This record gives sequence, structure tokens and C-alpha cells, in this order.
Amino acid sequence: MPASPASPASRPPAPAVVAALRAAGCVFAEEEAQLILAAARTPAELTSMVGRRAAGLPLEQVLGWAEFHGLRVTVEPGVFVPRRRTEFLVGQALATAPRATVVVDLCCGSGAIGAALAAGLDGAEVHAADIDPAAVRCARGNLAAYGGRAHEGDLYDALPAGLRGRVEILTANVPYVPTAEVPLLPAEARDHEPAAALDGGADGLDVLRRVAAAAPEWLAPGGCLLTETSGRQAPAALGVLAEAGLTARLAVSEEWYAHVVIGTLP
Repeated sequence: MPASPASPASRPPAPAVVAALRAAGCVFAEEEAQLILAAARTPAELTSMVGRRAAGLPLEQVLGWAEFHGLRVTVEPGVFVPRRRTEFLVGQALATAPRATVVVDLCCGSGAIGAALAAGLDGAEVHAADIDPAAVRCARGNLAAYGGRAHEGDLYDALPAGLRGRVEILTANVPYVPTAEVPLLPAEARDHEPAAALDGGADGLDVLRRVAAAAPEWLAPGGCLLTETSGRQAPAALGVLAEAGLTARLAVSEEWYAHVVIGTLP
């Protein structure tokens, strides 16, 4: 993982930075200013970072990293930003298969889930895959410390054939926003994250159907598939997993407002 930036404790936010962020609509302008001031190495870089954040880029893309499950994960421009609520999915995966030795993270984005699972499962073989070259490049960097590998391609097509029937944890943080609702997303996501990481088709479940249908070919006996969904979509998502032959259940975190469907191969 990248080195942590210097602590901002001794560098109070410059009033001009706070004012610029607040004028741009940043709700947590003071906190964001501290992070930007700590990360900027030169006045020119500070000006650039403040300008990009004021223009609407996600803070994590401006800083170049995101906090996720106790890790500092590199996030490159244009790559999907890992959400803190997705830490609940990681926790469910570790609780469901605490001794897993083979892990696959589909639709991996920055590789945050794979890195968090690698950190929690010492010595596990971890593979991640995404269709976006920028995401794969980012994930490779985040997985390198754990010996994990990231592959470019469409879902299972990206994976080494030797993983078939061996995967004990299969995570897939698939896009699940219905197409008609994508324009309603916050501008940070809508304008600065890849559409393919957000748009899940007419009902938001198109990619999940593809992942679930092939999951039994890749999972080991007793292996599990975990994916995040919305509360409204959860019943239909459970049905998708059941139709694929998996024993499906729902895990909910009220604290994070997170809904994770879990399918286990009998």
C-alpha cells in the first residue's frame, strides 16, 4: 500500500482552501482541506488539487487514495471509488469463509475488495478482474503487496482456466443502478466514474445474472458468491442466485445501509 501522507495535525487548513471547497459545495470542506493540504507537495500541486476537487472530481481521485477496510487503496482518475459501505461485504466474506485459500474479485475496480480479503486471509491466492484497463492497472498495484493478480477482460473470460471449481470466495461488486436512475446519481459518480461500473441495465440486475449463472462452474463445493445490492432489489437478487442453483441468503447492515446477497454452492 502507498505510504501515508504526513499528518495534517500541524497544518491547519488554509482559509482560502476551505473557502474554495465550501463554495464548490463540499459539505466537509474543513476535513477535505486538511487531507488535500497534507497530500500536496508543492503550492502548484495544491492549487491543482483544489481546482480538481472544486470542479467535482471525487476526493479520493484527487488525493489518489481511499481508506477501505483499514487499508489505503490507490485510486487512479477515472476508476470507480470504493465505498465504505462495501466493507460490510468484505466482513461477510471473511465470516462466511474464514479459511478460504482461493479468492476471486470480479468487477474489481481499484481492487479494494481483493486487497482487503488478501489482507484478512494470510497467504490466500487472490485474483481480480475488470473490463476497464485503468481499473486493472490500479488493481495490480493494490494487490502486488499480497502476491495477487489482476486480469483484464469480461467477467470470467478474464480468469485463468485453472481456477474453475476451486474458488472459495467469489465477490462481484457488480453495477446495480437501473439505467433510468443513472442520471439521478450524484455528479461525482455520474460524471467522473465509468458508466460501466454504475449501469446495471433496466432493473439493475443484468450483470448479476451473468455472474450468478456461471458461478457454479467456478466455485468450489461450499464456495460462496457475494454481491452488493440495494434494499429494493434484494428480493430479486436473491431469486437470481437461487435460479443459478445457489443457496441464497441476505445480510443487512443498518449502520452502513448495506445489503449483501450471499449464494453458497451446495
